[in-house]
Amino acid sequence: MHTTKQLFIWCLSCIVSSMSAQKITWEKSMGGKHAEYLADVIPTADYGFLLAGSSLSGKTGTKDQNNKGNLDFWLWKMNEHGEPEWQKSYGGEAMDLLKTIAPTPDGGFILGGDSFSDKGADKTQPAYGQADYWILKLDAAGNLEWQRTIGSEGQEQIKKILVTPDGYLIAGSSASSKAFDKTEENYGALDYWVIKTDRKGTIQWQKTFGGSYNDILEDAIALPDGGFILGGYSNSPSDGTKTATLNGMGDFWVLRIDKKGELLWQKSYGGAQDDHLTVLLLKTNGSLWMGGHSNSETDNDKTTANKQGTDIWLLQTDLDGVVQWQDTYNIGAYDLLSSIIDNKDGTYLLSGFAKGITQKKGANPLLDSTKYKNGTADYVALKINEKGDILWDKSVGSEGEEVLVKTVLMRDGAYLMCGTSKAPTVLSMGKQTAAASKDRNTAIGSTDFWVVKLKDEQKPDTPKVLIDAYPNPALSYTNIAIGYDYTSGTASVVDLSGKTLQRFDINGSRTIPVDLSNYPEGIYIVNIKTNVQNDGVKIIKSSNKN
Repeated sequence: MHTTKQLFIWCLSCIVSSMSAQKITWEKSMGGKHAEYLADVIPTADYGFLLAGSSLSGKTGTKDQNNKGNLDFWLWKMNEHGEPEWQKSYGGEAMDLLKTIAPTPDGGFILGGDSFSDKGADKTQPAYGQADYWILKLDAAGNLEWQRTIGSEGQEQIKKILVTPDGYLIAGSSASSKAFDKTEENYGALDYWVIKTDRKGTIQWQKTFGGSYNDILEDAIALPDGGFILGGYSNSPSDGTKTATLNGMGDFWVLRIDKKGELLWQKSYGGAQDDHLTVLLLKTNGSLWMGGHSNSETDNDKTTANKQGTDIWLLQTDLDGVVQWQDTYNIGAYDLLSSIIDNKDGTYLLSGFAKGITQKKGANPLLDSTKYKNGTADYVALKINEKGDILWDKSVGSEGEEVLVKTVLMRDGAYLMCGTSKAPTVLSMGKQTAAASKDRNTAIGSTDFWVVKLKDEQKPDTPKVLIDAYPNPALSYTNIAIGYDYTSGTASVVDLSGKTLQRFDINGSRTIPVDLSNYPEGIYIVNIKTNVQNDGVKIIKSSNKN
C-alpha cells in the first residue's frame, strides 16, 4: 500500500512526464527584410524538408535572390537541422503566390500557385485573366524543367496538386466563365475547378462544381481506386451542380469523383451557423476524416457543441460520406485546423493556430501541458487517440502573430510545425525593427517563415536509414538520400557485372541526383563513399512507358 509520501512522488513524476512530453528541438526564422508567406511544406527522404511560399523581399536577410516583381514563388530546401541547402525564386513582373507543392516520381517537384503576371521574367506564357493557375515542374535540385499557365478570363485560386500514376490533379476554385482553358461555365461567384493533366501539364479533362454563391475548394485527396475526394466551403443553396442542402450560413461541402472526374456523391455537413472545412485525411483504416472550424451549436448535422467562439470540428465518415463519429475541440476564442497527421501507433495529431488563448480557469498549471501565450495568435497542436480523447496539447508562439499552415511528420518521428510569423516591432536606433520573443529566438523581417521542430517524448525514436534511394524503381534518374552529415566523398554507379558506369564527387549534399537515362532496364548499385563511411544501395531501372 502506498504511503502519502510515495503517492505524492508518483503523482509528481506523472506531472513531470506530462509536462516534458513535447520538446522543441529547434526553431528557425527565414526571410528578408519585408514579408514572406509560407503556404506548404513537404518532408524529404534525406531527413530534411522543403518550404514553399511567397516572398516580397529582395536579397536581404536569409534570402539570396532578388524579386522579379511583386510577390514571387519562394522555395527553400533545408536539412534535418533546419539549415539551408538551396533556395529558388520564380516570378513574373506582377504578383505570384505559391500555394502547393508535391514530390514527383522522378525525384523532382511540382509547384502550383496563383499568378497575376503576364509574360515576362520567369513567366513564359501570357496571362488569361485576373489570376491564373501557374504550374512549375522542377528537378531534384529545384531547377525549372517546364511551366504551364492555365486559366480563363476571371480569377482562379489553386489549392492542391496531387500526383497521379500518369500525371497530376490540379484542384482549386474559379470565378471564370467558359473561355480560354475553361470548357464549362461557372455557376456562381466561385466554383470548385479541378483539372487532370498528363506528366507535361497538358489538360486531359476538367470539371466545374458549384452553386450560385461561393464554393471554395480547400483540400483534395487521392483514393486507392484512382478517384478523388474534394472538400471545402459552400454557402450556395441547392442549385447548379450542388444538390446538397445548405444547413446554415456555410457548410463543409464534400464531393467524391471517379478517375475521369464523374461525380459519385456529394454531401454538406453543418450546423445553423458557419462551418468551414480546411483538411481531409484518408485514414489507414480506410475511413475519412474531415476537419475544419465551426461556430455552430448542436443542430442539423452538428451533435457536439462549441465551448467558446469558433472551435475545431472533426468528423469521421466512411467513403460514402456517412458520419461515424464527430467532436469539437476548444483552445481559444478562434481555433483553426491546418493539418491532421495519422501516426503509426493509432494516435493522431491535430494542429493549427488559435487566437485569444488564455489560461484555463481553475486549472492546475502543473497538470496543464499546454504552454499558453499572450500573442495575437499561436501555433497549437493536440494529440488524440482513436476515440478523440486528448492525450496532450501544446501551443508555441511569440508575442506577435503565428499562423500555422501545415505540420508534417519527419522521417525521424518528430513533428515539423511550419507557418508564418509576424513579429512585434521595437524601436531601435530610431527605426522600427522586428523583435523575437517567447519561443521565437530570431526575427528577420516584418513577416517570416517560421519553423518549429517538436519532439514527442512519448513516441519511440525512429531508427535512421543511413542511405536510401527515391524513386526506386526509377525511370530516368533517382535521388540518393544520405542520412548523416559529411563533408566530401564520391558517388559511383556499378552494374551487376561490377563495371563502373559513372563516378563523380559529392560535397556534403544530403540528396544526390543520379542520372540513369542512358542505361537499359535492369539492376544497378550506387556506391556512396564519404569521409564518414561507405554505403551502397540497389536501384531498379524500369521502363519509360506509362
